[in-house]
Amino acid sequence: MIDIPTLETDRLRLTAFGNRHFEAYASMLGDPASTRFVGDGHPLDRMNAWRSMAMLLGHWALRGYGMWAVERKDSGEFVGRVGLHHPEGWPDLELGWMLMPQHQHQGYATEAARAALDFAFGPVGVQRVVSLIRIENSASERIARRLGGRQATTIDFLGNATLVYLYHPSEPA
Repeated sequence: MIDIPTLETDRLRLTAFGNRHFEAYASMLGDPASTRFVGDGHPLDRMNAWRSMAMLLGHWALRGYGMWAVERKDSGEFVGRVGLHHPEGWPDLELGWMLMPQHQHQGYATEAARAALDFAFGPVGVQRVVSLIRIENSASERIARRLGGRQATTIDFLGNATLVYLYHPSEPA
């Protein structure tokens, strides 16, 4: 088994993905509004949502870090995914987030991403993390700035103009 640490914030639990998350995860990935700025921008069917979840779990085994399922501590309700991601073909170690529509605009992404950054700069020991944000995704830009990210450049990533926000441990996180 893979040892995936559980992180807790004031309101949230970041935990390993499991079968209990699949229905909500598949719903999130099947929603065009949720996937608009992720990957190729298209929603995923259930089979590919399963593959996505399996890839996120496998990332932990291959890299020693990855994405967590985010739950509300008070109810156990699935909020979304947040964490660290650096699969083959990615330009750098990425801090990413994706929340269920009903959990957006409540500060959950910032709260969970801050915990993930602390994990990156603490136990993982990296000195640099990026967020890759499509130019049209102003909500994610605001989150990156709240986390202390600074826009470094714009790249063409997966066929889209993408902003690269940088985080370093010396910057506020």
